[in-house]
Amino acid sequence: MKKIIFSIFLMLCFGFNANAEKGVNVGASMMYGAFSADGAQEMFTGAHSSGASPGDVTKKASAEGEDAEGQFSLASIFIEKTLGDKFAIGIDYVPASASSETAENVTNKAGSADAELLMDGAATNTVQIDFEELTTAYAMVNLGPIYVKAGIMTVDVVTNETLATGGAYGNTSLDSTMFAVGMDRDLDNGAFLRLEGTVMDFDGATLTNTVDSTKSVKVDGIGGYGARISIGKSF
Repeated sequence: MKKIIFSIFLMLCFGFNANAEKGVNVGASMMYGAFSADGAQEMFTGAHSSGASPGDVTKKASAEGEDAEGQFSLASIFIEKTLGDKFAIGIDYVPASASSETAENVTNKAGSADAELLMDGAATNTVQIDFEELTTAYAMVNLGPIYVKAGIMTVDVVTNETLATGGAYGNTSLDSTMFAVGMDRDLDNGAFLRLEGTVMDFDGATLTNTVDSTKSVKVDGIGGYGARISIGKSF
């Protein structure tokens, strides 16, 4: 839905100001970067066994020694409409999904790592995440060879988990704001080359277990940064 909204937005902008200089830029980009989630945590509500007194419990990923950081590389395509010599608006779209590694843990009802107990009532949980339909709508201002860019991003988060309880945490989408600074160099025959640094700030999300509403996972404080190289052509 959000991608459709972005497309309508871009079509409207293409028709905006018929007196402006006509021009369209198309191209492809490769981006490499890293992201982190400062607020990753698992929450349990109500009566349960937690090694302490029953009640609400929050387990933060950082406190459990779990890594809430990752690296990524993404290829994208983009199209822009220039508005005079200094301004442009555009859409950047990542056609392929980005996948996380599969995380796995083995637990048992007694909460022990003892080999005999693991064989009796052991439970293996795995989770893997795909990031799909990453779309960015942005505005760009050219300041000579330097340009600045700001926009909004949306990405679908598809969780692929296998839990011993038979539950799942479902899928969601995340929104983000982005800001970038880059250098633009003109090549021959209307082609151009760009080098860009980007920072991103994603909204958080909370997902509840489908078979046990007392269990949920929450991720917030998601930030990222990256370097992008783009090549394109002006028409």
